[in-house]
Amino acid sequence: MLGMALSLLVVAPVIPAETLLDEAGSAQRSQAELQARIDAADEETRAMLEELRELERAERRLARENAELVPRLEHQAETLDRREVALDTLEETREALPVLQERLIERLAQWVDNDMPFLREQRQARVASLRSHIGELSTAERWERIVEAWRTELEYGREVDTWRGYLGDGESRREVDYLRLGRVGFYYLTPDGRAGRVWQADAGSWAPLGEAERREVRNGLRIARDRRSPELLTLPISQPLERIGEGDT
Repeated sequence: MLGMALSLLVVAPVIPAETLLDEAGSAQRSQAELQARIDAADEETRAMLEELRELERAERRLARENAELVPRLEHQAETLDRREVALDTLEETREALPVLQERLIERLAQWVDNDMPFLREQRQARVASLRSHIGELSTAERWERIVEAWRTELEYGREVDTWRGYLGDGESRREVDYLRLGRVGFYYLTPDGRAGRVWQADAGSWAPLGEAERREVRNGLRIARDRRSPELLTLPISQPLERIGEGDT
């Protein structure tokens, strides 16, 4: 029996310890390399996801900017269209502007000549200045002076004014106090207050004032000189109100 037992005994080969250690180290390195590849893949995936999110944010930002830009582009396109139309008509406007300026100066001259004769020399000189400086002024500068002259004439219709001046020529020339109530009434009194007249546009001449009317003119002179609040004055008017309205327009 013992012989049989001995014959069945198998002797296992002996593996050196160094070999076992090498195999264990190789397995650990493989595991570490695999984990490194997994970590690298995770990092790459996270980077790709972040890049995708950034692209989505950029797309939303561009969409908002485009939505805001479209109305501005449409407005700019409309502005350009209007400017192109203006440029197309600019040459025609430049050609027509001198003619229009001459017409305005002529109308202003007629207005001064046909209006009440207050400050007439000063007003006529203003019109003459517009005519005499044609070559010295640019179109824009001349236009500005024409508009200013018209504005001054229109303001006369809204003012209460008084000044001391002269009436008549030669030996009949005398000093008087003038009173102007817009374009409604134009009067004068002598310094002693004993004589006074009102301008009558229809007749183109002065008409005498009565004593009560001269008192009203004196009140008007005080109001204008002292810059007091206007008071009701009972005076004859110089020209029909319908004509005054036509002149002021």
